[in-house]
Amino acid sequence: MSQSEELDKWAEWLLHRRDGDDDEQRRQALSYLAPVRDRVLDNARAAPGEVLLDVGAGDGLIAFGAMGRVQPGGRVIFSDISEDLLDHARATAEDLDFVNQISFLACSAEDLAIEGASVDVVTTRSVLIYVTDKAKAFVEFARVLRPGGRLSIFEPIINYFPVSADEFWGYEAKPVSDLVHKVYEYEGWTASNADDPMMNFTDKDLVRYAEEAGFAEIGLDLKVGT
Repeated sequence: MSQSEELDKWAEWLLHRRDGDDDEQRRQALSYLAPVRDRVLDNARAAPGEVLLDVGAGDGLIAFGAMGRVQPGGRVIFSDISEDLLDHARATAEDLDFVNQISFLACSAEDLAIEGASVDVVTTRSVLIYVTDKAKAFVEFARVLRPGGRLSIFEPIINYFPVSADEFWGYEAKPVSDLVHKVYEYEGWTASNADDPMMNFTDKDLVRYAEEAGFAEIGLDLKVGT
């Protein structure tokens, strides 16, 4: 059995299958992801001496990138549901001599195993798209942040026009939801996305979850491409 076959599905994807163990593919992926990482960290405004929690840290793209921003005196917490990815990040941290400034946490975004009001910054990248209960994740983000703390996230939106009788192609449709429902029935469209974490949200939902969780200042930058 190869090393990749022994890993859980999250680690196997990030460490092997995503780029097929091809160095050139890894380079190209990093050239795309590095600006995303920098944007997330710029928006987080992490400062020296602060504690940053990266939820769904994966192979450490955001978390390792944050090290230079919270030093001196700061700390980065790697959080992930994959023990294999945490082991990989731990080995990388040892190679970089970061072990004294980093800690590791095995938990899900909806149930962060960390004290309330204990971190200054929470970051995520392409994590909520795998989380079914996104509202609960936002509540957890707010819970662990200290007063004045910041949340910075990046998420791909692949359900831009949800099948909902309350909204039709991006327009508010509640007053005529019965007519919209008839259109959906006629076309054979169904609201079957509720149980699919990749399809059960839009950018508007993310803003709403943040508001309901108690975040006071919310900014959204939506980039639509084809």
